Amino acid sequence: MSNSFDAIIIGAGQAGPALAGRLTSAGRKVLLIERKLFGGTCVNTGCMPTKALVASAYAAHLARRGADFGVTIDTPIRINMKRIWQRADTVSSTARNNIESWLKGMDNCTIVQGHAKFIGPHEIVVGRETYTAPQIFINTGGRAVIPDMPGIDEIDYLTNTGILQLDTLPEHLIVIGGSYIGLEFAQMYRRFGAKVTIVEKGPRLVSREDEDVSEAIRQIVEAEGIECRLNAECISFKRHAKGAQVSVDCSSGAPAIIGSHVLLAIGRLPNTDDLDVEKAGIERDERGYIKVHDDLSTSADGIWALGDCNGRGAFTHTAYNDFEIVAANLLDGEDRKVSARIPGYALYIDPPLGRVGLNETQARKSGRPLLISKRPMTRVGRAIEKDETKGFMKVIVDAETKKILGAAILGTGGDEAIHGILDMMNADVDYEKLQWAVPIHPTVSELIPTLLGDLKPVDN
Repeated sequence: MSNSFDAIIIGAGQAGPALAGRLTSAGRKVLLIERKLFGGTCVNTGCMPTKALVASAYAAHLARRGADFGVTIDTPIRINMKRIWQRADTVSSTARNNIESWLKGMDNCTIVQGHAKFIGPHEIVVGRETYTAPQIFINTGGRAVIPDMPGIDEIDYLTNTGILQLDTLPEHLIVIGGSYIGLEFAQMYRRFGAKVTIVEKGPRLVSREDEDVSEAIRQIVEAEGIECRLNAECISFKRHAKGAQVSVDCSSGAPAIIGSHVLLAIGRLPNTDDLDVEKAGIERDERGYIKVHDDLSTSADGIWALGDCNGRGAFTHTAYNDFEIVAANLLDGEDRKVSARIPGYALYIDPPLGRVGLNETQARKSGRPLLISKRPMTRVGRAIEKDETKGFMKVIVDAETKKILGAAILGTGGDEAIHGILDMMNADVDYEKLQWAVPIHPTVSELIPTLLGDLKPVDN
């Protein structure tokens, strides 16, 4: 086999396989290198297995609430962690195998499994083999941060990867980090029956969000029996007969917590530290993310970085959009840019948080004249019918341009309903166009026009 290709793709995450499909369809000879598991974070240790676990946790929660809906369960529900784990693993492995089969059956695509490193601007080595191509695309993803906290090396700890291998229920799970990943695991394991404590260094959960969103989320998880230890300025660890002792410096509460398991969920790092990218002239920032221009090209000619490794998005959908941008520019003669992307994401606790664009804090800092509307889920018919009325809807509009700047829907169906607003923002039309839509009843989305009709000016 010749080791010269038209393009080399490093990593089979969300961007890599799709890009391989486009390039090979255009007649390019492609080499795709994958170090370990096809499908990347989403398929193996992220979205797919965790959302399968969230679904099982939701089923357990509804079963316990059966009497609220007139459904009587005569005996306490039982949690089969091995079956729950097997279900999540099946969801993940099926997707992974499908991606691997698709790539290995792709015409003009050669698959090499191993650890890729740069040895020159357009030269990659895997084991003892060297491969070259005029175009190289890096799609190596990220991994959990292991914090430099006192005693961390003295205990056994879990990350988002390790916790997915648990087929037994922790007695007491201590989650270090009160943001997106930590909250999802905290709620799901509480619903499985574990005692759960969240330890967060900051004064509130999910500090990226507005204070009203953070406070509502805190109330939601605490109502389910999760203890939140905020303002934990000095976190340290010590081995204990029951698992681990976590010391915290909080204004209230016990100075130390004893738990059977510790989950580290304080952030992500890009998988760029062992690629030797410097040998190709590829620049990284202080956190290790590969620096990219607006078209996702790097500082090295003919090399692009896509997905989590470029720091321009931390989601499956942004990684896939990176592929779309690169493919459109290289193959379709377009001029698409990352800066044109409207940010949207979700937090998959129950109820979920759907977010798009600016939050209220960011919008106020912009100095623009604003219109804001907020509606509690207790005034949403669909939420009342489902007896899931926690949370609220909020939208922010530019008073002069009448364009929607951002929105948050924390409530049942919020991860789906937010797309009505996201689509309008992508269409770049005035909010009145959505206000006069005729949505389907009964849905959460049907209240979006009503929400827009209640917009009021605010002082910055």
